[in-house]
Amino acid sequence: MKITTWGRRAVMAGLAAGMMTLAAPVAAQSISGNYRAEGRNPDGSPYSGVVTIREEGAMVYIAWRVGNQGYNGTGTRNGDVIWIDWGSDYPIVYLRMPSGQLHGTWANGTALERLVR
Repeated sequence: MKITTWGRRAVMAGLAAGMMTLAAPVAAQSISGNYRAEGRNPDGSPYSGVVTIREEGAMVYIAWRVGNQGYNGTGTRNGDVIWIDWGSDYPIVYLRMPSGQLHGTWANGTALERLVR
C-alpha cells in the first residue's frame, strides 16, 4: 500500500495537533521499555521489528532491530512528542498516543512507524 500525499498530510497534521496540546504542562508517562515495530518504508513496503527505548533525564535512547539490521538513535522529548536523530537527513518524530503506542513518521514524512508495547 502506497503512502499517499493525503496520508502524509494527515500524519503531519496529527503531529502538529499533538504539539499544540503541549502548551499546558502535564506529567509525562515514561516511554521506556520494549516495543513491537510495525511500519511502511518510503516505497510502501511493510516491515516489522523490535525496539527498546530508554529515557535518562532529558535524553531518549532508542535501538531498533529490523530483520538482520540494527539501528540506534538519540533524541529528546517534549511532552508527548519525541524527536530522534538516527543518522539520517531527517529525524524520526513520534507522537505518544493515549493508548501508550508511539506513532511516528520518518524519511521526511514518506514513511510511517507504529510502536506497540
